Amino acid sequence: MTRLHTIALCLALTAGGCSNTAQPRDERRAFEVWLVDQSDSRGQAFGGTIHIFDGDDVSAANPSGMAAREQIDLSSTTASLCLASTAANPVRPHMLLFNRDHTHAILSFVASGHVVLFNAATRQPLACVRTSQSATGRQAHAAFPAPDGSFVIVANQNGKRLERIDTDFMANRFVQNAQATLDLATCTTPSGKPCQAPDTRPDNAPICPIIESSSRYAYVTLRGGGLFVIDARKTPMEIVAEYDVSTVKGNGCGGTQVNSSMFVNSGGRPGNLSHLSLYGFDVYEFPTSGFPASAPNLPAPRLVFSATGERDSHGMAATKDGQFLWVMDRHANVAEIISTSSRQRVNTVALSGALTTDPAPDLVDASPSGDRLFVALRGSSPLSGDPHIATGSTPGLGIIGVDPSGQDGRLLAVLRLSNMDGTGVERADAHAVRVRVK
Repeated sequence: MTRLHTIALCLALTAGGCSNTAQPRDERRAFEVWLVDQSDSRGQAFGGTIHIFDGDDVSAANPSGMAAREQIDLSSTTASLCLASTAANPVRPHMLLFNRDHTHAILSFVASGHVVLFNAATRQPLACVRTSQSATGRQAHAAFPAPDGSFVIVANQNGKRLERIDTDFMANRFVQNAQATLDLATCTTPSGKPCQAPDTRPDNAPICPIIESSSRYAYVTLRGGGLFVIDARKTPMEIVAEYDVSTVKGNGCGGTQVNSSMFVNSGGRPGNLSHLSLYGFDVYEFPTSGFPASAPNLPAPRLVFSATGERDSHGMAATKDGQFLWVMDRHANVAEIISTSSRQRVNTVALSGALTTDPAPDLVDASPSGDRLFVALRGSSPLSGDPHIATGSTPGLGIIGVDPSGQDGRLLAVLRLSNMDGTGVERADAHAVRVRVK
């Protein structure tokens, strides 16, 4: 059987409860879909909302009009816990992942640098930690749990640090381990070069630390280009492979492991990074062994797909037990389908049409049976990602019906979110989306 280890994340994540090895498909498994609106809670300058959809509702033959069964207002109990624990409110919930057993949710707040761990069944927040402040700032762009449940790696984006929370999910014990922190702005690579330098890695803000199935190595995408493979078990965490901007482009987040290969994407240009293209994205294939590497840019990744022109990718998911990758393009409003055996694009699925003229598909995850993909659709006032690549017209949950072949499908429904401010401007902006198996 093909071993599929899907991340999100980026989803991606990104996909199968973060960092999870997929089990045989079973259409009888009950599930729910968690969708995060990263706009502030109504009347507040913090918080946000998690919308939870029932699996039976979103699996219906015609899921149009289905509403979330539950909502978690993050300005309430969650904010109170963060305020008591860190003396600051959580702002902009951005990435959401589950541990392997789907007993706990891990939610990162990109603007304030908080990471909240929830009991997924009771929806109660259990712990709130905050990333460290550096000379360049503090954020929590994404927090990825190891498959074995022993730690969570946090991408402190503007702080340019990787941080680790040591975890015991059975005991609900979560300890922020400051000794494990890796400073990506000031460190030195195994080859003796500066981790961050204009000619190799101009901006080492970590985007997504994608963990492979043995729970040892994390593939850390960087905002300005380049990539590090990190031994996440070491204290402090340690670089075991280094890639420069000429080998791996910047701003990737999607990651999916299939057998002994890790597929990782890049994205469009974030901010004022003139060395990167304004648009475009790539998909790379990395090995999951051969570390520590003997020299820079080894083991060499394979360029699987490259999109030029007005394109941008963030989310990635797998179908047909890892046979096909669905790579979301949030600017061109399509999904590119790539065969993991031939390493070739086999199809392009258009997502704009009668249901939405500008879906801006972002993060994505698959149903347990694999016949549906659930994708976050961005809003008209995007709170993350440059507006030129992250603006959509129908914020909410997109439901894609996947053909039995795994390499074709169509957008079946758009379940809209709304969060109007006092001036009548729509602020809803869906970003994180994850499937939780009950």
